[in-house]
Amino acid sequence: MDVADAIRTRRTHKQYGPEPVDDGTLASLLELARWAPNHHLTQPTRLRVLGPATRAELERACGEKEAAKLRRAPTLVLVTAALGGDPRTDEEDLLSAGCATYAILLGATALGLASYWRTPAGFDEPVARGVLGLAADERIVGLVHLGPRASEPPVKERPPLAELARFLP
Repeated sequence: MDVADAIRTRRTHKQYGPEPVDDGTLASLLELARWAPNHHLTQPTRLRVLGPATRAELERACGEKEAAKLRRAPTLVLVTAALGGDPRTDEEDLLSAGCATYAILLGATALGLASYWRTPAGFDEPVARGVLGLAADERIVGLVHLGPRASEPPVKERPPLAELARFLP
């Protein structure tokens, strides 16, 4: 699948088959994240694959409503950005980690996997941050759900290009 097809066919999946993404495939997806653009090569993106013990602790820390959402996908990857304190660089680094997240999503799409980028509010709570081992300077970018497709979400309409782009003289 070429990159244009991956971009156009990527969907947000909320239903998954039970099998986790195998380690080799997961490593290849995370490798894509390393290639996200980042100003001054700050390499801000941090990746954590959440294992069963961590997931169980998070479920207890976040409550049943959030726990049900965490159980949707067999594989979860937390993406964070390590920030240095300079507002301009931090903004760029946060956007870079967002690009890294998108690289994982596009790679998953190209491999026929289901994916979902969400940002659980409960993860910013001190208990959850402790479970995740987050440093004070890390900002959560998103939790990527990955797994086999169990359904095919519909295409959602996008605004026409004319509403989004302007060509300046």
